[in-house]
Amino acid sequence: MTSTDVSKDAEDSGPSGYAAARLRLLTEGARSGPPRRSGLAELTDEWLTGLFAAGAEGLRGVSLVAVGGYGRGELSPRSDLDLLLLHDGGDPGAVAGLADRIWYPVWDLGLALDHSVRTPAEARKTAGEDLKVQLGLLDARHIAGDLGLTAGLRTAVLADWRNQAPKRLPELQELSAERAERQGELQYLLEPDLKEARGGLRDATILRAVAASWLADAPREGLDDARRRLLDVRDALHLTTGRATDRLSLQEQDQVAAELGLLDADTLLRQVYEAARVISYASDVTWREVGRVLRSRAVRPRLRAMLGGGKPTAERSPLAEGVVEQDGEVVLARAARPERDPVLPLRAAAAAAQAGLPLSLHAVRRMAATVRPLPTPWPAEAREQLVTLLGSGRPTVDVWEALEAEGLITRLLPDWERVRCRPQRNAVHIWTVDRHLIETAVRASEFTRRVHRPDLLLVAALLHDIGKGWPGDHSVAGEIIAKDVAARIGFDRDDVAVLSALVRHHLLLVDTATRRDLEDPATVRSVAEAVGSQGTLELLHALTEADALATGPAAWSSWRGSLVADLVKRVAAVLAGDDLEEPEAAAPTAEQERLAIEAMATGSPVLSLRAQTEPPTEEPSGDPEPLGVELLIAVPDQPGVLPAVAGVLAMHRLTVRTAELSALDLPDGVEGSVLLLNWRVAAEYGSLPQATRLRADLVRALDGSLDIAGRLAERDAAYPRRRGVVPPPPRVSVHPAASRLATVIEVRAQDAPGLLFRIGRALEDAAVRMRSAHVSTLGANAVDAFYVTGPEGAPLPSEEAAAVARKVEETLRG
Repeated sequence: MTSTDVSKDAEDSGPSGYAAARLRLLTEGARSGPPRRSGLAELTDEWLTGLFAAGAEGLRGVSLVAVGGYGRGELSPRSDLDLLLLHDGGDPGAVAGLADRIWYPVWDLGLALDHSVRTPAEARKTAGEDLKVQLGLLDARHIAGDLGLTAGLRTAVLADWRNQAPKRLPELQELSAERAERQGELQYLLEPDLKEARGGLRDATILRAVAASWLADAPREGLDDARRRLLDVRDALHLTTGRATDRLSLQEQDQVAAELGLLDADTLLRQVYEAARVISYASDVTWREVGRVLRSRAVRPRLRAMLGGGKPTAERSPLAEGVVEQDGEVVLARAARPERDPVLPLRAAAAAAQAGLPLSLHAVRRMAATVRPLPTPWPAEAREQLVTLLGSGRPTVDVWEALEAEGLITRLLPDWERVRCRPQRNAVHIWTVDRHLIETAVRASEFTRRVHRPDLLLVAALLHDIGKGWPGDHSVAGEIIAKDVAARIGFDRDDVAVLSALVRHHLLLVDTATRRDLEDPATVRSVAEAVGSQGTLELLHALTEADALATGPAAWSSWRGSLVADLVKRVAAVLAGDDLEEPEAAAPTAEQERLAIEAMATGSPVLSLRAQTEPPTEEPSGDPEPLGVELLIAVPDQPGVLPAVAGVLAMHRLTVRTAELSALDLPDGVEGSVLLLNWRVAAEYGSLPQATRLRADLVRALDGSLDIAGRLAERDAAYPRRRGVVPPPPRVSVHPAASRLATVIEVRAQDAPGLLFRIGRALEDAAVRMRSAHVSTLGANAVDAFYVTGPEGAPLPSEEAAAVARKVEETLRG
């Protein structure tokens, strides 16, 4: 049956003809989606036009107007008819009679009707008082009667909206946020409201209204398709239930999926989630742009006056190499070249998350369009930037979503595609699989002070449920995937083994603690055999808690936590004996010996700064690529070496990735003692400083003529660092059993410029001797161990050691 045939049926016998034609249109299989919705709107237009003509004979200055979804020509099978009877106020009695002749036939057919009768002035006044009315009128469409009256209202309403936008858009944003709080996020709900939940049809309509204000526009790519998919699902929901509902209940999802020709209810939900994610991200970007424009308008007159009428220039503050902040967003620096810098997306994302700022849509799209794929295995910097991103806490979520919206996540991690938007039909879980993985990383970032390897904890959090995209036991499948992903990211063989074990056994502790007898030695032994080491047990304990907290409020409790802690304590006792001993110093290389002898001969520091210049081998060795450049320093043994070196590097904006400090045994016949510092450093911005300049500043730092603390304080005052992330507090602890020759003081803290300088100075102030130091930076986390003794070279008494640890921790917290 053609649309012409349907229209003729509608004209045959008034309401009954329309009802028959409507039924045919909704039940014929050939038309669905947008054609059916527009066809239903056209059919209804013709019927209402006939009702209007019959009742308005001889009446002038009146028009019938469709508003809202009907105004957009989008009628779902059970949609309300949103109608406005517009009149010029000439004959109110006749207009009321006309209204009855239109409204009653609609009601007689059992159709839902949202109606009003107003003059243009009344309509504008009501719109000014009620945002819902205003939004509906923005989609006003003429059906019948005085076309000029309708056109005049449309023009006036649109002008009012644009004039009032600076005031009304913030109100609309606040109402949207309140609605999202009540209804939840469409992209995660098992029984979502397709219209009112965040990312639903209501938000799509609001984006049209924002665009009509000319103040900001939404990202267009994929938005129309997302909206169409949600409308198609609502159509199918109306047809299968026979009700005007927007709630996609569990018991109706299989029928709706079948109506749409989809495989099953999970496929349906995944399509809904994908559409909602597009709309949610577009909303975030749009509201951010609205805020930026409104702030700019408020500031511009003051700046123009200060600049004598000149145009103000947006301030750009550097965040990382190729990455700057501008107007509250993270954008690419003018000199950035994504096509030559495959690490740039991860570096920009990590910088944004650490600063607590959103990634600019333009920056993400430019990187998605031009960046080259990362080599396999990843460069060390890429791995570190990923760890930094994952360890940034709550800001990680929005930054990750920005990368995912433009397809960058699945290009970095192809296995992510199988878990993206994947529903979890479990009442305990409140997130999709992919969001749960990110939430677990967010939770794990709170526990980075509890483990020796925060980088492994964060990556395990990201991958622990990656097997849910495959058939069978997701822990077993996930172990295989984790091995592959970890190797591609660039972890060495030992770390790959730990990560795969964490994924394989991520449910082991909680399942055993809550379902097995912990008094049975066999239970504890079986867990110890599966875990294998104290380090893996420590990581698994933190991962277990992070996973449960990210699942939902029903998955973790103090009771479960105490059971797991008891099990971990028992397993740790079985694994005891693997305590860390002080690493043995490797035999010095010829270059190290040469530098040491030169330092003793000159009585001053000698250094060598050398970048990695060797090309990568064809076959990966299994060892991770070193990060940064090698810096070797030999200094005659004296107090203050560590804070002096660390302070000079901080002054030159060099970040310390790894560092080793040890006393070097000189060749026979050479008297004296030399400290050797073997470090890997990277420039925070730009290129490395010259070695001669570093040495000159180090000489001044050691003789006291260079005020490092003052210089760092001046720089921090001139360029205050944005504190976007509130990291876990630093933890400084003593490990009395870790060495027989020295007291081991371990520091776990958020990496920051000057951190090692502050630690070194606190240890110097405590009047301890440093036997060796072992420094590592894992993402944004510093994990440092300092082997110290008293003046006589013996380990510190326990009370004194505890006092030194407290002093260092107080320094870092201050």
